Amino acid sequence: MTAPQFVSQEDWLEARKDLLAREKAFTRERDALSAARRQLPLVLVEKNYVFDTVSGRKSLAELFGPNRQLAVYHFMFGETWQEGCPSCSFWADNYERLDRHLAARDTSLISISNAPLETLQGYKERMGWTFEWASTAGNGFGVDFGVTFPDKKDQTGQGYNYSGKTTVHSEELPGVSTFLKLDDGRVGHSYSTYGRGLDILNMAYNLLDLTPMGRHEDDLPYAQAWVRRRDMYGTDD
Repeated sequence: MTAPQFVSQEDWLEARKDLLAREKAFTRERDALSAARRQLPLVLVEKNYVFDTVSGRKSLAELFGPNRQLAVYHFMFGETWQEGCPSCSFWADNYERLDRHLAARDTSLISISNAPLETLQGYKERMGWTFEWASTAGNGFGVDFGVTFPDKKDQTGQGYNYSGKTTVHSEELPGVSTFLKLDDGRVGHSYSTYGRGLDILNMAYNLLDLTPMGRHEDDLPYAQAWVRRRDMYGTDD
């Protein structure tokens, strides 16, 4: 952060109004982008994915519950991991308890990971979360939707975040995918986003972006080097 500049209230208000004009233009552009996103065509999900949940084995269509829309957070938690990814845990703290609000708009939210259900439930209890969490139970869902890369190799040809790269830096990476259930029970994949596309879902980051110091991550080895699981801040981890 550079040394703060102090000005009169009048000069501050003029600068603030100039920035407000840019913010309003950005909001209008974001609204237009959101409208374009809603107009994306769908891809029919034809593979019969079955997941482990606390209420038994469920198909993708059954994960919707009573709602027509489903938002999936692809949570980084490998099959043999004992803990979830710290960054995904950071994001999860931000979408915890949103399910009731989303359900009011005909939308279900669920986290999906590759780890066994028992491991996921143990970590969920540790973190104090209440959201639904399902295990892929080895069904290939993470590979097909571009977040799981065995041996750090892409098997789909699309690469992480549609980069087309055949190798990635991790076997597990984060993402969000959305789906629509048709009246006849078929499921369409409408959208997926990865990497920086997830920033908008993180309220902590959005609040930090309003402050003078912002995220102040520029001098870190990597952007989220400061992030800890919520019960690990202040420890020697």
